[in-house]
Amino acid sequence: MILKIDFNSDEALYLQLRNQIILGIATDELREGDSLPSVRQLADHIGINMHTVNKAYAVLRQEGFVKVDRRRGAIVCLDSDKYSALEELHKELGVVLAKARCKNITRDEVHNLIDQIYDDYFSPQRFGNSPQEE
Repeated sequence: MILKIDFNSDEALYLQLRNQIILGIATDELREGDSLPSVRQLADHIGINMHTVNKAYAVLRQEGFVKVDRRRGAIVCLDSDKYSALEELHKELGVVLAKARCKNITRDEVHNLIDQIYDDYFSPQRFGNSPQEE
């Protein structure tokens, strides 16, 4: 997995790292049961402080994306609590949509953007089958 960290961004490095790992899971680059690099390995690879990586891993653990095993380190382990995930998504999307509204982005533009992003994560070419929609 290639991590894209922007050292000039205003976004905190640990959040960028967290987001990149979540994107890796969503795009199937990281799968359930995969071990993430050790804190030291990842910090050395990216060129950041170990505490930054540790904080990203801690947030991922709290959010249900990884678990920490004493022998294997951080492991992709997806929390199956869909109801709480939907509640969190509702809160986050509420803020994102409020920002869009302030910038005069239309409902159709939002829907088109969501369709594009959804297709990026659930395209049949990526997974070898068609997505299951609810």
